[in-house]
Amino acid sequence: MTRAQNWAGNVVFSAREVHRPTSVERLQELVAGSDRVRALGTGHSFSRIADTPGDLVELSAMPDGTRIDGDLVTVPAGMPFAELTRRLHAAGRALPNLGSLPHISVAGACATGTHGSGDRNGVLATRVRSAELVRADGTLDTVADPASVVALGALGIVTSLTLETVPAFDLAQWVVVDVPFHGFDLLPELLAGAYSVSAFTHWDQPAFDQVWLKRLVADGPPEEHWMGGRPADGARHMTRGEPTGNCTDQLGRPGPSHERLPHFRAGFRPSSGAELQSEYLVPRADAVAALRAVEEVADVVAPVLLVSEVRSVAADDLWLSAAHGRDSVAIHFTWVPDADAVAPAVAAVEAALDPFDARPHWGKVFTTPPGRVRELWERLPAFAALARDADPTGKFRNAVLETYLP
Repeated sequence: MTRAQNWAGNVVFSAREVHRPTSVERLQELVAGSDRVRALGTGHSFSRIADTPGDLVELSAMPDGTRIDGDLVTVPAGMPFAELTRRLHAAGRALPNLGSLPHISVAGACATGTHGSGDRNGVLATRVRSAELVRADGTLDTVADPASVVALGALGIVTSLTLETVPAFDLAQWVVVDVPFHGFDLLPELLAGAYSVSAFTHWDQPAFDQVWLKRLVADGPPEEHWMGGRPADGARHMTRGEPTGNCTDQLGRPGPSHERLPHFRAGFRPSSGAELQSEYLVPRADAVAALRAVEEVADVVAPVLLVSEVRSVAADDLWLSAAHGRDSVAIHFTWVPDADAVAPAVAAVEAALDPFDARPHWGKVFTTPPGRVRELWERLPAFAALARDADPTGKFRNAVLETYLP
């Protein structure tokens, strides 16, 4: 039997079977009749967060059921953001923030606390107003509380989500190259330089190779020597040697927010394809010191790195979000697809960032010890109790949840 894999191929799922139900009723039957079951989104997680030795459920064949009602949209769990935002735009609506990839599913991104960028932009799950899910006994339930949105699949299989939208808006994307680190002292100003900012470095020189500024059209272009850099003279891909045509439109051309906020275009290969990823969120107040600490281990990081990205994320009240309770800066690493070669770099980064209470992204590669993870999320014990009540036999649990939930 050929087993399902994630995008990167570093996770081969151990499920005995992958199911593709075509109705909520069939999904309820599957969940009720299974001893172990998990939902699989688009497979873009690099950890084993979606794995199970039981049944995997893939939801792309479920009925559509998308409904736009004023500022709310109800969307099937398996729908990719690319399709959702296309429909919202046609109705004059938008989401205020998006991740780097429009390819990922709405439910999967929300369940793991995936985010975009912007000082005032929260993780994608902050737009969720309610979610419908199938509980362990097969019954349908609706949840609408901060404990149940970024839930790692521990409470049930989500069938649909209702999100709050905003009026459609346009952005223009500018790329500034060769921005000196300035000792990172100017990082707050840099991250506040646009509606959404992504700063990329390879940690092989003291500079951000590229800073992507996704600005409101009315704000105009950045100044010519913004932050000591210079405007890119053409389209850029943040990873060296990759085709620029895979990336969203640049050079200040205005366009709908859903075609500028992601880094990559729907229908094209995102990032580098063959890669691993790690990411850590530190308090925004500690970001300068945290980046200086990473710079100290750059000689270990750079040889196995494809690119590193620095972004800002607003605080939220979602229990298991990596930005829970604190404005944050995300430090992201896209690694070469070699787990053994990458392991020392991950260890070095985690040691460097540990003094800053760095929370790892649940869907990426990390080795933060379980006890330390439990310290980093103060609501984790309360969430673990909630999960035990919702799933007393551990139907939705897997090795990741067994490791990190107390």
